[in-house]
Amino acid sequence: MSEPTHTGTDFYANALESPLNSQTESVLRPHSFQDFVGQSKTIERLKIMSGAARKRNEPLNHLLLSGPPGLGKTSLSFILGAEMGTNVRVTSGPVIEKASDLAGMLTNLQEGDILFIDEIHRLPKTVEEYLYSAMEDYRIDIMIDQGPNARSVRLNIPKFTLVGATTRSGLLTAPLRSRFTLQTRLDYYNTDQLLSIVNRSCDLLNIAVEGEGSAEIASRSRGTPRIANNLVYFVRDYAEEKGDGVITRDIARKALELLEIDRHGLDEMDKRILTTIAKTYKGGPVGLSTIAVAVGEERDTLEEVHEPYLIQNGFLQRTPQGRIITGKGYEAIGLEDKSVPSTPNLL
Repeated sequence: MSEPTHTGTDFYANALESPLNSQTESVLRPHSFQDFVGQSKTIERLKIMSGAARKRNEPLNHLLLSGPPGLGKTSLSFILGAEMGTNVRVTSGPVIEKASDLAGMLTNLQEGDILFIDEIHRLPKTVEEYLYSAMEDYRIDIMIDQGPNARSVRLNIPKFTLVGATTRSGLLTAPLRSRFTLQTRLDYYNTDQLLSIVNRSCDLLNIAVEGEGSAEIASRSRGTPRIANNLVYFVRDYAEEKGDGVITRDIARKALELLEIDRHGLDEMDKRILTTIAKTYKGGPVGLSTIAVAVGEERDTLEEVHEPYLIQNGFLQRTPQGRIITGKGYEAIGLEDKSVPSTPNLL
């Protein structure tokens, strides 16, 4: 069976896979705790840690930020750097392929610098083990040569702060997780918080927007600031091309319809997933790998981008046997829930 061809957009997956420090994000990135909207518990914890570290004139302790992509983990690392007056070096787990890569980064750090590793759960096992001594003793032992000429060389490194970010904290090994002093999770934003973010972004970009227009964008941003900002950019372009440059409710709706994002915040791939389960597999249960093949998308993308929103908002249910579409899911794609028996008309 050939894989289906995509006929619409997978806006959310593309938005959440944007590169670190992209121009889009850097313009709108908050630069202080006061600018950062939401995540009040995490912000309070980080304020306490950074404030106490400044009083002691010591580097921050290592910390782990977890949660779905696009919620501000990278932004928080830069805010911590600004609070501590230190540099922030950014990398990601898949980029560090061998121990020498890690050694090169660590030895180039200065005292108190922050090393931010995104997707830290994807570090190779051999590289991860070198992090243990680096985090605890600020040294690493690397092997030079092989066979009879092999020898270990100890490298002392400056005291630094490791900020790890992960979308899948369950994949972190216990030894690595235990070495983080603080482990805190970022959660999805509510509509009011997203509305504040959309208005702030429009203000920074000098975009004319009406209240109902920004509310329309916020309500379809799936609780994620990065998605909200990407939508702001597109709706701005639409308003300039199809309107007078002002983002009104009508302009926002038409722009989002062009992206195939409906009033529930579902894009084309979300609806493809729900429709496949409803029609092809009679509502489920069906395994995620099977769904991935049927819709022509990677399993990881479905699990990390689409499924969390569908489950948390009641469109999809996860069971030991597989995924099941709910009554709300049927309604979202305009189909009848055949699992609910119809009530006979007795009149």
